[in-house]
Amino acid sequence: MSAVARPGTYRGCVTLALDTHLRELVHAGGVVVLSGAGLSTESGIPDYRGPSGALRRHGPMTYQAFVGSPASRRRYWARSYLGWQQIANAAPNRGHHGVAALQQRGLLAGIITQNVDGLHQAAGARDVIELHGGLDLVVCLSCGIRDTRLRLDERLRAANLDFVAHVATINPDGDAELSDEQLDGFVPVGCGYCSSDLLKPDVVFFGENVPRGRVDACYALVESAATLLVLGSSLTVMSGFRFVRRARALGIRVAIVNQGETRGDELADVKVDAPLGETLSALVA
Repeated sequence: MSAVARPGTYRGCVTLALDTHLRELVHAGGVVVLSGAGLSTESGIPDYRGPSGALRRHGPMTYQAFVGSPASRRRYWARSYLGWQQIANAAPNRGHHGVAALQQRGLLAGIITQNVDGLHQAAGARDVIELHGGLDLVVCLSCGIRDTRLRLDERLRAANLDFVAHVATINPDGDAELSDEQLDGFVPVGCGYCSSDLLKPDVVFFGENVPRGRVDACYALVESAATLLVLGSSLTVMSGFRFVRRARALGIRVAIVNQGETRGDELADVKVDAPLGETLSALVA
């Protein structure tokens, strides 16, 4: 292992020593980025486990509950109807722009994101693999048609002109925390093509598998990388952690930038505990 890739954890501000280790890894090129919810917190979208994370009163919707119960689908769409605006109105932050700038300079071999907010693309990044899908599309589980979330939102607004609920918390997956009592009066809408009520955001729910082809594409990127750079992910969920394990097994360098501990810290060559926007701005500068 080279001196550049020596294990180490750096906390707080981005120091010269930190810049040296992380910058040399990134500026050597061939970097594959794996990003998580922590990258979007500076855009006003909370994460689950980092400093801006908020405890949920309700667990995230599971695929089994969603497809098995009309009441669960109504509950999901009521919460998502109110929470969607925060996702739709969010703007890319310094971290997203930093990733896009590194890609434009030819230093990145690929970008994988666990986020569903589309902010990498909004910042100008290209060919982003959205591991868990994106909230900007919806899919009908009956007829298979995909449509834009914008068109769905227009239909939901027309059907819910009198629906009002106070929203205290928005979650990273774009739904609002609502009590069952606050759901009264919400009217869901069905597929605009076949009218089925099995309309789902085009994202991977808990209990649902990421499509095999998408996973294979991510593995191929990681296996060809010189460095796997994890940004803003606690790696608690195996969906992202498996790529860190694969990189380590193949002797590929792993760098992690995240506020707080991650499941992959013991596997990392470099671990940086610092704000994402500040760190990525320093890398670009």
